[in-house]
Amino acid sequence: MNVIIRTDASLTIGSGHVMRCLTVAKKLQKIGFRVRFWMEPLPGNLIDFVEQQGFTNIMQADYADLYIVDHYSLDRDWEKKVQQFTQKLVVIDDLARTHDCDLLLDQNLVPNYRSRYDGLVPEHCIKLLGPTYLIMRDEYNMARRQLSKRSSQVERLLVFMGGSDPTNETMKVLAALESCLFRQVDVVVGSNNPLKIEIEAICRKRSYNFHCQIDYMAKLMLQADFAIGAGGSAMWERFYVGLPSSTTIVAENQKATTNYAAVLGAVINLGWHEQVTSSTYKSLLSEFTIEGMSNKGLELTMNKQSDAWMHEILELMKC
Repeated sequence: MNVIIRTDASLTIGSGHVMRCLTVAKKLQKIGFRVRFWMEPLPGNLIDFVEQQGFTNIMQADYADLYIVDHYSLDRDWEKKVQQFTQKLVVIDDLARTHDCDLLLDQNLVPNYRSRYDGLVPEHCIKLLGPTYLIMRDEYNMARRQLSKRSSQVERLLVFMGGSDPTNETMKVLAALESCLFRQVDVVVGSNNPLKIEIEAICRKRSYNFHCQIDYMAKLMLQADFAIGAGGSAMWERFYVGLPSSTTIVAENQKATTNYAAVLGAVINLGWHEQVTSSTYKSLLSEFTIEGMSNKGLELTMNKQSDAWMHEILELMKC
């Protein structure tokens, strides 16, 4: 079975779509699918990284049994054109847009998540909606099985503001941490972060643990007592392992889910990044409480079957 995944990463797009698709690709490859990526050489792309993971990248449409698309800039018109190259089309989205596809996956939780795509996809389209269909790397599934009761004391802090961190949240957090004491601090950045050298220098000076483009995030989340992070997929990863955290909204598509998760008590919502300053992070670190947050995150991400999305894709390909 041949699969092409259409996605991109760049300094403006970030790395989340590609990292999510890498998880999909590895799981499909593991059961015998031949998976290729279609990514454009944008500034800050992750083509080399994806190829290092064992996947070929193409630069134009090619024939495949299945196309998977995870891209905010590609719409229904693009989907109609690409259908001549494939039998089935799967779209991964977060924005409740109009699509022409055979299966739609949106793992986010908002008040109307069960009905938000009504009328936006064809009648025959299979809709996989909500955190039951979370796309999680194997390391997170393993970490969830290893969970133990978390301490209410915050001694080890994890900071990860996304792969490229386009709004420079990491530097804001580091400024806030200058006057705060924790037993251990882990700071994670992606290879696309333009300030990674400066961030590493600060971490070395303060004896923080610096990590760049890692594949052991779940391990750090298990070890941490609290995390300062951004919205999107990383927020759901924190929920999945029961890690209490704050979230800064750094992209428009993160607003609804972050706001709703905060209302449910799963996260501390610091708001839109333009209103979040070093002082905001400093105030957070001096007065936050994490009671109940871990359990709420675990409750929101509970499902009866891990990788439920993959089983649905396999059923789709039998049609």
